[in-house]
Amino acid sequence: MGKTYYKAVKRAENADRRPHATAKYIRISPYKVRAVLDLIRGKSYREAVAILENLNKSSSEPILKVVKSAGANAENNLSMNTDELYVAECYADQGPTLKRYIAKAHGRAGGLLKRTSHITVILDVVNK
Repeated sequence: MGKTYYKAVKRAENADRRPHATAKYIRISPYKVRAVLDLIRGKSYREAVAILENLNKSSSEPILKVVKSAGANAENNLSMNTDELYVAECYADQGPTLKRYIAKAHGRAGGLLKRTSHITVILDVVNK
């Protein structure tokens, strides 16, 4: 068996023990959230927080809240040091869509979809 198989098995065993946080029903489109998540994926915890605090995007505020929550979970629940953590996984799934109507010409109504997101951030320890 190859080295990658053992890494995958080890990662699967530690999957439950990795600190994570989730924010559900955030009223921002997942497409907009994923653009910001791509910036912080693979970065250290401190660097990800710095990027999010200085980023001028509407989705950076709820993502920052989730990243800080995952860091707090690591410190308080799993006794980890935040200096050794990095953003291992982060993704935004689509939540329920609110369907609304907007007025159109000649008394008609057009559809309007207000999308929501479920944001998940998983941190892990840097292997040195």
